[in-house]
Amino acid sequence: MTHHKFGLWNKWLLLSLVLVSAILPTGCHKIDNPVLVTRVIDGDTIEIEGGYYVRYLGIDTPEIGEPYYSEALEANRNLVEGKRIWMEKDVEDKDKYGRLLRYVWVNNTMVNAELVTLGYAYSYIYPLNTKHQMLILQAEQEAREQKLGLWSINP
Repeated sequence: MTHHKFGLWNKWLLLSLVLVSAILPTGCHKIDNPVLVTRVIDGDTIEIEGGYYVRYLGIDTPEIGEPYYSEALEANRNLVEGKRIWMEKDVEDKDKYGRLLRYVWVNNTMVNAELVTLGYAYSYIYPLNTKHQMLILQAEQEAREQKLGLWSINP
């Protein structure tokens, strides 16, 4: 898992995201019908009804054995387990493992950004899938400044 410090590289990245999002059609849409979350796999992956796996776009959470893995898993459970969610697709439909790539919403809360805001996830770019990346980067910067979660040990 590679994480970047907010600095010159991220300023270049933000400019690139703005340019890419202005040039590319997004192909994004919300699924009108909510789906039930049947299981939380880890901090950034869930299983939904029908046996589909969903990987949250725009973020990465600690893996087993890394600091804050348990906290990220628990936060994700609290946000979505047993609840009906809405999913939003960006450019790509699935990752190389066959998981759906989505932004996930519970009511008016984007779960992807909320996990970053709480300090349990990092911003992570999936090339082409950048519709909400600026929001997620802003949430990460705020969590860093407040030294929340991951940022209390990884400033």
